[in-house]
Amino acid sequence: MRLPSITGLIKRRLLVNYRADPEIVQRLLPSCMRPKVVEGYAIGGICLIRLEGMKPKKMGLVPGLSSENAAHRFAVLVERDGGEEEAVYVPRRDTDSVLTHLAGGRLFPGEQHRAKFMIRDQEGEIDFAMESRDGTVGIRVQAKESEHFPKSSRFPDLAAASRFFETGSRGYSDCKRPGRYDGMDLAVHDWAVSALEVSAVFSSYFEDGERFPSGSIEFDHALLMRDLQHEWHSADTLSPEA
Repeated sequence: MRLPSITGLIKRRLLVNYRADPEIVQRLLPSCMRPKVVEGYAIGGICLIRLEGMKPKKMGLVPGLSSENAAHRFAVLVERDGGEEEAVYVPRRDTDSVLTHLAGGRLFPGEQHRAKFMIRDQEGEIDFAMESRDGTVGIRVQAKESEHFPKSSRFPDLAAASRFFETGSRGYSDCKRPGRYDGMDLAVHDWAVSALEVSAVFSSYFEDGERFPSGSIEFDHALLMRDLQHEWHSADTLSPEA
C-alpha cells in the first residue's frame, strides 16, 4: 500500500536503546531480516515521540494532528533485490490518538494500538509512562538531559550512536495482514541528537522473560531529539512470505 507523504514537527523524541543477544533477536524478526550488530550485540529499543502538526504534505494550511506515540523496534539488515538495506523493524506501535489508531495502515504505517500516556517534561527532566489499552505493554522512563554520553554503552561516543540511528531511516511495521510489513521512510531536517542520563527504565516488551531470557538483554543508552521538522514517505510493502 502506498501511503501519502506526511509532514510535521518532532516536538520531542526519545530513543531508548538496549543491547541484546543477536540469536535471541533473530527469533523475533521476519525471515528476510537479520540484526544489525554493534560490538557483537543486536540493538533494540523504544522510540517515544511527540508529533505536532502532522498532515498529508499536499494539504497546505489545514491544521495538523498532534499525538504521543511509542514504537518498539530493532535495527536490522533486510534482504532486498540481491542485496541488503539498513532499516528498522517495528513489531509494536502505540498511540494516544484515536485518529492515528484508525489511520494505521492508511495514513500511518502499521497497526496502531491505543494507549494512555503520562508525561512530565520540564527543566531538562523527563518522566515518561505509557500503558496500552489492551494491557499488554507498559513503559516507564525517567531521565534528564546531559552533556555526557554514558561510558557503559557499546557505542564509543554520541556521534557514533547518532550515525547508527540516522542511517536506519526506513521502517517496516507489523500490520493486520500476516507476513506483510508496511514500509515508511523518515526524513529529518537538520538531524541532531543529545545524550540523556537515565535513572530508571522499564519496558514490558523487553523485560518479558519468555521473549528475552535472563541475561540476554540490557539497557545501553538513550538519546533525545527536539523541535525538528520531518517528513514521512511511503516505501514499498515488504512481503517476504509471498
